[in-house]
Amino acid sequence: MLNTSQKKLSTISFLADGLTLVLAYVLSYYLRFKVFRDVGFMALQEGVRFYGIEGYLKYLIFVVPGYLVIYSYCGLYAAKRNRKLEYWNLFEANFLGMLFFSFLLLVFNEGDISRAFLALFFITVLVFEVCFRFVFYAILKKLRQNGKNLRHIVIVGYSAAARGYIDRIKANPQWGYYIHGIISDTKEVGFAYRGISVIGTISNLESILENNSYEEIIIALPINDYYKLRRVAGICEKSGSHTKFVPDYNHIIPTVPVMEDFFGLPVINIRNVPLSNWGNRVLKRILDIIFGVFGLIIFAIPMGIIALLIRITTKGKVIYSQERVGLHNKTFRMYKFCSMKEAKDGEDEIEWSSEDNARVTKIGKLIRKTSLDELPQLWNVIRGDMSLIGPRPERPYFVEKFKEEIPRYMIKHQVRPGITGWAQVHGLRGDTSVSRRIDYDLYYIENWTLFLDIRIAFWTVFTGFINKNAY
Repeated sequence: MLNTSQKKLSTISFLADGLTLVLAYVLSYYLRFKVFRDVGFMALQEGVRFYGIEGYLKYLIFVVPGYLVIYSYCGLYAAKRNRKLEYWNLFEANFLGMLFFSFLLLVFNEGDISRAFLALFFITVLVFEVCFRFVFYAILKKLRQNGKNLRHIVIVGYSAAARGYIDRIKANPQWGYYIHGIISDTKEVGFAYRGISVIGTISNLESILENNSYEEIIIALPINDYYKLRRVAGICEKSGSHTKFVPDYNHIIPTVPVMEDFFGLPVINIRNVPLSNWGNRVLKRILDIIFGVFGLIIFAIPMGIIALLIRITTKGKVIYSQERVGLHNKTFRMYKFCSMKEAKDGEDEIEWSSEDNARVTKIGKLIRKTSLDELPQLWNVIRGDMSLIGPRPERPYFVEKFKEEIPRYMIKHQVRPGITGWAQVHGLRGDTSVSRRIDYDLYYIENWTLFLDIRIAFWTVFTGFINKNAY
């Protein structure tokens, strides 16, 4: 249950959104019929009549409640102490809101509402919402850093999970969490980790909770103490405080585990892969084929120019293929534009890309930096070796190496590899941490949605082509 402070913040945000929608709606009308009425393609034809402001305002009685319900559905009023402001959520919520508004006009058989007004309203309300939340969370961040609007918590148990929890809170004071102490049987009273002291043992847990008003209790018992979990959870819930469980086996289960009800017995899936669903796989494959063919058509001329430049400036092949490991650990030949001088036998199979690689040609530096050397992989996408979006495939030599060194590395092969991916749009390309790349790849595999693919595609177009780590 949310505490009083969080309820107030959610209420403020809810009311402010209602006011923002009204202001954006009125401003959009003013912009359409006052500012832009004679501008370019938005110019109104002479003699054409349009509704007055009253004709538009009558729909606000449906628009405002509808939008607010959609905002709530998209999680815009959920507690955000430990979450970044998600602009994508705002875009998604307002996109759904515009679909709702359009459907509303269809139901009322309303054909006289300006389409330009709808577009302006979408843009205006999105800008207003982003600005409001940016200011709102900046103020909250400042208040929390100054010791106000805090959430008071205590940790039960000392473990790797407890240390990880403390590390994250210490690194993010803007979240507004204040840890009063640790209750543990494995460390003596007075022992401290990063300034957080052990204040008692589990045997006196009940009295500690009775004599203090903690808003949140974090159970982070070491795995060897799990036989105490039932008793500890019972005591914590008896106190009336909001209780959370941080498992000491989080290196085994995914961040967002999928639960099954096995006739009353909860079962946790160790790994959730949405793309193991037949419908999701078929949808993604159809889109890969459509956009793969479309991409080859769009990039046909640029690819021809690149091929010509490579042929003029270097000797050897224009396109080369390299063995990579793909879906279900099967190997395939991945195609790229040649950006390096020809290697000795087998050298390119075990050579790791680096900034000072002497084999990279002048034209190669440019096409590697802009990822244009990857364009021939559109053919891999059409063939079914790859997807447009997914974890990047690696060479067999490095797969064998990394699977022994990096936990969960092989899980990436449960989906088709991609030309671009979640790790790549976060700058993890070339000579960067492989373990961090795997973390991002696993997030993608476990949280795949069509919207996530669209998001990655947009990021790739606007930020992903040029990367300082691409050598």
